[in-house]
Amino acid sequence: MDHETSTGHVTRKAVLRAALAAGMAAPAVLMGVPALARTLTAGEAAPALTPECDDGDDPTPPQTEGPYFKPNSPLRTSLLESGTVGVRLTVSGYVFGLACRPIAGVLLDFWQADTNGAYDNTGFRFRGHQFTDAQGAFKLTTIVPGLYPGRTRHIHVKLQAPGRPVLTTQLYFPNEPRNNTDTIFDPRLLMTVRDTGGVREAAFDFVLNVPQTPGPTPTATATTQPPGGSWAAGTAYRAGDTATYGGPGYVCLQAHTAQAGWEPPNVPALWRLR
Repeated sequence: MDHETSTGHVTRKAVLRAALAAGMAAPAVLMGVPALARTLTAGEAAPALTPECDDGDDPTPPQTEGPYFKPNSPLRTSLLESGTVGVRLTVSGYVFGLACRPIAGVLLDFWQADTNGAYDNTGFRFRGHQFTDAQGAFKLTTIVPGLYPGRTRHIHVKLQAPGRPVLTTQLYFPNEPRNNTDTIFDPRLLMTVRDTGGVREAAFDFVLNVPQTPGPTPTATATTQPPGGSWAAGTAYRAGDTATYGGPGYVCLQAHTAQAGWEPPNVPALWRLR
């Protein structure tokens, strides 16, 4: 998360975020940019460059899954369908590791209530998953979720970096009256939201507990095939496809392009043992 204030607080992630948006290489833009963890006072020298991500950020905090999660959501970046009612909302941002480097190929699975505060528990309305791109970016198109008893407005999300544990958490809207009475609400999970002509644009950067070292993000090899298995990185799998890995057979649950770290035993959200 970045909480930049009017006092001029500048974080490494803020610089990196701007560079990524401009299409610049992240390591190049960070060379020569001080790692400012706070605003400098008059006459204070900028600190030395550091490979650490010390913006005062811990990894994004986890939150309860709640009773309405469903696996096998469709692969899509827009949850809007024909006749969708509600205030349009886009949520965009980046997924970083502990060294403030973006992470490609992170699985993000979103689910939320409709404008009336109801969840679709029979189908997949307002449910969908996607993956971060090569720059660690994601973008979700949806609506502002409605309210229901006991909760403030929120969006659920599960994230999983390749070969890493799942983070389950929730995102919140600023200036909501129920934020003060919702016992689950966590201000560290507030999105930055602005209105643009009746449409809301929200931003949030996730920080996963993924150790990183300075340098370019490693890329997966084009093909990876274990002995005696048909699963291979770089293959586009559809829901229902089957593959073997190290002997056992698996059924694909969600359409995706395989990559190193997403081997069937490691990602139960994508593969089920036959």
